[in-house]
Amino acid sequence: MATLPNTRIFEEEWKVRLQEELDEPNKWKDICNVEYTNSKVIHNPYLTDATVQTGERDTPYTFQAVVQTDESTIINTYKVLAQFIDRADLAQSTYASQMELATRQGILTNEAIESSVYAAYGSMTTFDNSSIGGAAGSITLSVTNVDDVIRGIRRKIAEASGQTLFERNGGFVVWQPKHLELVEAFAQANGFNLSDQTLRNPSLGKNGGFDYMGLTHYSSNLLTEDHCVGGVKKLIHLGILRSTYGQLVVTEDPQNRSGMGVVTRVDYKTMVWNKTKALIFNLFID
Repeated sequence: MATLPNTRIFEEEWKVRLQEELDEPNKWKDICNVEYTNSKVIHNPYLTDATVQTGERDTPYTFQAVVQTDESTIINTYKVLAQFIDRADLAQSTYASQMELATRQGILTNEAIESSVYAAYGSMTTFDNSSIGGAAGSITLSVTNVDDVIRGIRRKIAEASGQTLFERNGGFVVWQPKHLELVEAFAQANGFNLSDQTLRNPSLGKNGGFDYMGLTHYSSNLLTEDHCVGGVKKLIHLGILRSTYGQLVVTEDPQNRSGMGVVTRVDYKTMVWNKTKALIFNLFID
């Protein structure tokens, strides 16, 4: 007997809606160098810099070896979202409700990827209260020192010889919502034109960010408590396995449960390379 339309998954439509959501712009695509690949290993080869020599006429110069180093890592981690829909619930559902589930599946998958980016804070360069002239330890952020943090980030980038990359890629901070509120309060209190701009257009951009003092400021509830992330954009490397990202697997009566299983997964690896680690910061902010 044929399966009735209201007791099946609209598989192709679900897959399209899922992929549409995964293709949406978001914070991690803004701040990371995202590589979609089917390779197991992702690479970051770089050359050492030769030293410029000083000489006088008729004096010899010395050739210097340029060494290539290839940092690499393996895409060996995945996030999976497996949803089960009881057959009775499926019979009572509509096409619209299934598309809502597909949309949420895409949103939750993207949030899982974003969370994994922030979870790599342990491999980033420490930025704490000593970075803005205080004693070592967490920064207690306030309206009076938030500008010190922003200026400190830009100074640390310059001190690490990252100015060229900063000018090319731009800089960013992902704050916790309570911190971004202080950034907005400072911006709105300083300068008539700037205040008017931030009041009319606060952090409601496409990816929830706004540009201020040379950095793009975002907020996220997915950060680890007391940790924010900032630095130069496109220096956190995120490898995503192309073939599994957005793939949908639908199974009938999984594990002898009467209904349909809808599964999607993403295989990924987040990497902060040693070569550019000094330009990506783990901000200790309470």
